[in-house]
Amino acid sequence: MDSSAAIIYFFAGIFVIAGLIFALMAFTRKAPKRLNQDLYRSRWLAIENQLKRDEPSSYQLTVINADKLVDQAMRERGVNGQTMGERLKNSPKLFSHLQQLWSAHKLRNQIAHETNIELTYDDARRALAAFKQALKDIGAI
Repeated sequence: MDSSAAIIYFFAGIFVIAGLIFALMAFTRKAPKRLNQDLYRSRWLAIENQLKRDEPSSYQLTVINADKLVDQAMRERGVNGQTMGERLKNSPKLFSHLQQLWSAHKLRNQIAHETNIELTYDDARRALAAFKQALKDIGAI
């Protein structure tokens, strides 16, 4: 066998091995976990029903609970990160309205970490709309 035939066989072998590795990786890659939509829908409806226009104390609670639900769905779907903020940074293409979701999450952080936050009914509704869209995007509802 001459040297040109050996080179052709060498590269053909590498090509076959690379194809096998690629195929193996494609078949062993984990698909995102399907979420229990009935469970998430019922939890979401409970959160929406907590928000009462004439009860300002409900505004903060619904934002916090909605944020928790989205975070739970992200973790369950396998989005990487130690915090929700990290998970949001690691999944920008997962959400159709990422900036609104970030704003809603930042509002949740203000509620959790600041003492005198004034939250309006409309603020809470906007945050809930962002969280609801996120749950739709991720396949939870």
